[in-house]
Amino acid sequence: MYRIHFTAHDLARTRVSAEPLPLLELQLAVRAVQDRSQPVRFAAWRRHCAVRLPEPARMALSLSPPNAVAPTFCWPGLPGTPEQLLEQARTIPDATVARELADITCHDPVPRWAAGLGHDAELRASLHAGVEQLFDRLLAPYWPRLADTYAADRAVRLRQFQAGGVAAVLAAASPEWLRWRSPVLEIRMPTGLDHDLYLAGQGVLLAPSAFASRAFVSAEGDQQPVVAYPVDAAAGLPWLTALTPAAAAGPAVAALLGRTRATVLTAIAEHPECSTTELARLADISPAGASQHATVLRAAGLVRTVRHRNAALHVPTQLGLSLLAAPAT
Repeated sequence: MYRIHFTAHDLARTRVSAEPLPLLELQLAVRAVQDRSQPVRFAAWRRHCAVRLPEPARMALSLSPPNAVAPTFCWPGLPGTPEQLLEQARTIPDATVARELADITCHDPVPRWAAGLGHDAELRASLHAGVEQLFDRLLAPYWPRLADTYAADRAVRLRQFQAGGVAAVLAAASPEWLRWRSPVLEIRMPTGLDHDLYLAGQGVLLAPSAFASRAFVSAEGDQQPVVAYPVDAAAGLPWLTALTPAAAAGPAVAALLGRTRATVLTAIAEHPECSTTELARLADISPAGASQHATVLRAAGLVRTVRHRNAALHVPTQLGLSLLAAPAT
């Protein structure tokens, strides 16, 4: 069991990430593409992504096998754009890389070629090129849809926070893997790791993940520890059964034309995570009308709806936001 010990200051500083953590999600996707679990959810994506990977990408893949400790120097779990984080990873000092590899080898073996990463600039450059190739292959084509999924999960967490504060979020984030026993968050570890982490006022950053099959902790250096967990099942990932790049707007979007439905979409974009009752009030229509319009918008891929207790919460998708932002012609 991995135990994270909270103080009142830690609870005050704990938050849900406002945006996806691209390279942390890449690390989890790298594990998922090598695994053979959850075939219904990931098999098509694995077949699509894993063929004909360039040599640098295969190197990066081998450095993070499933259920093993993975280095953070090539995919730091921080907020930012993929480009910013990749550049940051390239500037990590060689001494830091060598020290982290030495720590990892105490728990898990690493590929023989990796021994040179702490002093071989050309080898480091190949590794970082491979990480970039993996992001382009595994995540980039699907990023808008993944972002929609994170936003939907965040909507659920914000409602939980409103109902019961940080403790309610910690208790409900991933009951299969996380157990909140105030003031300790217990995380079940399939690897058998037994560890106590004392936060000392940092709190944690909670990060929903579409590719995590279990809870995952990243606690490196002075950065705020990250606890990643599988996205809420209510957020809905039906498209992961055959993960394909997000499609452009099609004929379904034509069904959205009309002032009332445009008002509903605008209300959802301006008030993400609004309930159907709140949406009706914002759009000045009946709750039944708000539900009907949200259903059409959802079918067209312009909003995503998740359930929290007895409420349906609506968030805009990237396609919906793009439609609203498109210039008039």
